Amino acid sequence: MSPAHSFRPPTGSIPEDPGVYRFRDGDGRVIYVGKAKSLRSRLTSYFADPRTLHPRTRSMVAEAADVDWVVVGSEVEALQLEYSWIKEFDPRFNVKYRDDKSYPYLAVTMGDAFPRALVTRGAKRRGTRYFGPYAHAWAIRATLDALLRVFPVRTCSSGVFARAERTRRPCLLADIGKCSAPCVGRVTEGEHRQIAEDLCSFLTGQARTFQRRLSQQMQEAAAELDYERAARLRDDLGALERAMERNSVVFDESVDADVVGMAVDELEAAFEVFHVREGRIRGQRSYVVERADEASESELVGRLLVALVEDADEVAPEILTPVEIPDDVRQWLSWRRGTRVSIRVPQRGAKKDLQQTVSTNAGQRLALHKARRSGDLTARSKALEEIREYLDLDRAPLRIEAIDISHLGGTGVVGSLVVFEDGAPRPGEYRSYTVSDEGARDDTSAVYEVVFRRFRPRDEAPDDGRPRTFTYPPQLLVIDGALPQVEAAQRALNDRAVTDVPVIGLAKRLEEIWRPADPEPVILPRTSEGLYLLQRLRDEAHRRALSHQRKTRRGHVRGSALDAVPGLGPGRAKALLRAFGSVAKVRLASTEELQAVPGIGPTLAQAIRSALGSDEMLTSPEGEA
Repeated sequence: MSPAHSFRPPTGSIPEDPGVYRFRDGDGRVIYVGKAKSLRSRLTSYFADPRTLHPRTRSMVAEAADVDWVVVGSEVEALQLEYSWIKEFDPRFNVKYRDDKSYPYLAVTMGDAFPRALVTRGAKRRGTRYFGPYAHAWAIRATLDALLRVFPVRTCSSGVFARAERTRRPCLLADIGKCSAPCVGRVTEGEHRQIAEDLCSFLTGQARTFQRRLSQQMQEAAAELDYERAARLRDDLGALERAMERNSVVFDESVDADVVGMAVDELEAAFEVFHVREGRIRGQRSYVVERADEASESELVGRLLVALVEDADEVAPEILTPVEIPDDVRQWLSWRRGTRVSIRVPQRGAKKDLQQTVSTNAGQRLALHKARRSGDLTARSKALEEIREYLDLDRAPLRIEAIDISHLGGTGVVGSLVVFEDGAPRPGEYRSYTVSDEGARDDTSAVYEVVFRRFRPRDEAPDDGRPRTFTYPPQLLVIDGALPQVEAAQRALNDRAVTDVPVIGLAKRLEEIWRPADPEPVILPRTSEGLYLLQRLRDEAHRRALSHQRKTRRGHVRGSALDAVPGLGPGRAKALLRAFGSVAKVRLASTEELQAVPGIGPTLAQAIRSALGSDEMLTSPEGEA
């Protein structure tokens, strides 16, 4: 590793123009590629005080030994060059948008003299048109089998085709009408190419054109009393309709769009993309990536779109995204397509519903990825050993407990405790706590109370048959928070005379680990299995606390003074409490402030003011939510 100042270029030598830069390590390998509107402004930010840098950026700069750059004419050109360099150098500190699996495509080899249709995976070849991707190979094979009745393009390999040419004997598909048999001269090279082009046109969304053509030909054959040909055309028309039915209809025929969904956490991000063509979902693609730098959600989606277009070599006329994307990506996509591309975040209607569905799929993809990773026994063992090593523990913590605090505007404070053994959750031992008024003063007080109650001796537990205590203590206690919360937990342990349970805090902003009386946090590598396990613990504790807090909140809403407001249902009452925090604060709100809450109109706002206007209701024991 080299100190940053040893290779820092003079500030005056760095141009202020847009460009792309590369950091290299001591062996000359490119470890990070980035772009900037102003190279000087961006590059000088890397050489600031290391303590002010994001941990991942700090790691990259510490490993770098050199930096160079290339000036370009615009941000769009910088975006293109950045992606090209990432593909060329594969830098380890850049986010890599790779499919989480290899998807099948329907390919038509238009570069061959006699084009062939086949199902394929892997790298794409020049001169071949690809359609998809599809979720399952069997789905596209069934679709292709149906389409061959109408578009009898060859599907055989080059060896089979050459043998048929020599022997002048066509294959079985030719005998049943699913191949035009160019190998034995039943169609010319030009006629067979036209069949292949018609197949490509159908797959690119011109299905209705061929349906109308077949329907017209069927009616003409019936009018000419050629019933055999009319029946064959009827069957062909049915084959086209079955092929189209394999794709879900979501919009009208005029809609061609790519719909992007996203789910992120501090370490990873999952993306789901639905390809909608002619109003139908024609394909789907999934990505799970590590968040290797400080990119925002907007930048992550922008990079995904660049990777998607470069991979598929196609830009949809409309793209629906979960967040706004950078302007340079918008300009680049329009430049690639040759016309303006509509990129927007849908706000209502069917497009909004589909975008939410795609985002739900992305969330499930991320959860499945995490579950598969946590289910790996080898990875769990490695995670426990890494935690032991980085935290200087005497042994690997086979039992870890995590605590989180949740509240709504300082009210309804609750705590949760989750248990992992051997790196896997033990839901049967989870606990929820309702924090007292004394403990609800702030987060540290709440943490102290929950930890103090968790380590209550068995002889203090009420003898009512309910499981209030644990059989044995954890080998590591994790608190969702930073140094103040950790020190509060340590005070509770000291007051309980517990000396053999180490306690740490996991802060969400930078994923740093805090220990009592240690002013400097412990930073685990972002690819560490140990950090991944601690993050799962923290997230599970947060989910449990939030769930318990919502249940408590529902009980409070049902018994609150808002019940007396005519026309105010439970949903709007909850919205008011979310916005103001308590009934007392709702009473103090003006009519205009009440109307700012979704669902509260002028009439209802006035009714709330009238109903909550008496001191008697304000001082009711049910006045706080």
